[in-house]
Amino acid sequence: MALGEILDRTAELYRNHFLLFAGISAIFAGAMLFIQMLELGLMVSMGYPHIPPHLEWLYAVSLGVEVLAIGLVAGLAIAAFNRAVAWIHLGEPATVRAAAGSVLLRLRRYLWLMTVTMFRAWTPLFVLYVALFAMIFAIMPHGFLFTPQVAQQPPNMNPAQSIEVLAVMAVLMLLFVPAVVYGAIMWLRYSLAMPACVVEDLSTGMAIRRSIDLSQGSRGRIFVLWLLVYAVRMLLGLLFGFPFLVFGLKHPGHALPLGWLAVSEVAGFVTNTLIGPIYSTGLTLFYYDQRIRKEGFDIEWMMQAAGLTPQPGLPAPEQV
Repeated sequence: MALGEILDRTAELYRNHFLLFAGISAIFAGAMLFIQMLELGLMVSMGYPHIPPHLEWLYAVSLGVEVLAIGLVAGLAIAAFNRAVAWIHLGEPATVRAAAGSVLLRLRRYLWLMTVTMFRAWTPLFVLYVALFAMIFAIMPHGFLFTPQVAQQPPNMNPAQSIEVLAVMAVLMLLFVPAVVYGAIMWLRYSLAMPACVVEDLSTGMAIRRSIDLSQGSRGRIFVLWLLVYAVRMLLGLLFGFPFLVFGLKHPGHALPLGWLAVSEVAGFVTNTLIGPIYSTGLTLFYYDQRIRKEGFDIEWMMQAAGLTPQPGLPAPEQV
């Protein structure tokens, strides 16, 4: 299929199986919401909106842990969608319970696969972020993170020290570009690892090697799919985030009330529930499309359906 046909097929599957996809998505979006609510609870325990300066590091570390945990949950969601789309694509029945249950059966494998691919792709960017924020915490006045008045105070440094700090920060910012490019390229190389792991029941190493081979010749199209999904997510984010923008304009320099933060997390849950299936569905279709292009999978599957060769290892979903 051409890119437009894959996008059309993705939209068709999403429309025809909306309740199935929304149900799967809601499970994992709910897990993300739970993690984010835990983060809010931690902020409350630290005294939000007046978090003491000596706890700013704890808040920064907790944000990093939250991002990692949400990334792993997103990987599990992709696995569940891959399984459901695989069943639908090959004419098998699919249910929310069966798709989520298939993830639980191989939970450790999928978590490890996501961990390995995330660190292989994004470690340089992560290191740069840590270095940049470490420098910011070192030079900025205590309390700058949650106190606008403090953040407006210039760092207490002599001119020579200021030049050195600016030079180091400029170098770090320049390194962000190659780090992002490297991460995107590596992520595209690994983009079909989860579908391969789910459908073919492969180990982490084999799934990564399989993705590198299958994704060749289609990484640009996968990138376009990601851009389209990201654009839709941004539009929904702007829609749900408009009231918070109005609040920020009316009350400059004031932190958002805790209730508003909770509402924003719920809005994120709705966005993840609606948008989550699109990217995962498209990835699974790319996986099958690449197998057809490179391996003649369509002919193989028709022969298997006719009983000419052994049935592939694609377990049928549990019925409810």
